[in-house]
Amino acid sequence: MLFNIPNSLTWARIALIPFFVGIYYVPENVIAAEDRNLIATCTFIAAAVTDWFDGYLARSLGQTSAFGAFLDPVADKLMVAAALIVLVHLGRVDSLIALVIIGREITISALREWMAKVGAAGSVAVAFVGKLKTAAQMSAIPLLLYQAPLLGFDSMGLGTLLIYVAAVLTLWSMGYYMRCAWPELSKRSR
Repeated sequence: MLFNIPNSLTWARIALIPFFVGIYYVPENVIAAEDRNLIATCTFIAAAVTDWFDGYLARSLGQTSAFGAFLDPVADKLMVAAALIVLVHLGRVDSLIALVIIGREITISALREWMAKVGAAGSVAVAFVGKLKTAAQMSAIPLLLYQAPLLGFDSMGLGTLLIYVAAVLTLWSMGYYMRCAWPELSKRSR
């Protein structure tokens, strides 16, 4: 099922990425910097909402599929990577933080794929620490994109704090998943 309703929302998330990145290439005399930040923030939030909504629809409409299970995390990782690269380019996130988060996503995706091939996917299923990492990351990115004060809060300060929390949780969750996979890794490396 390449194009059921949930998968169409996932495809829409992927299609938003060039728009999201392209906003920052529009000259300031066309779109002011603060308007670009607002548009990018709203685009990222819309993508995050469709991520939740496509999963809900897939389950409630009985339209879950192997293709959707593959495409959904790919769309998430592409959007987060694009946002982090934009934030590094804008000087709002340290490149080391972006490297840690993106590197972990690639590593754990490869680990999960390998574990699925050897029939041990259950040992690297999503854990609570991974959900905490995602929550911190998905809260930090819009705050860093928005950049301006928000309801009396320093969005940059809070976003920076949360992205550092996300980076620590990223390393912690990677260690957790690697430890869970270690018995299979060591058994099959002999």
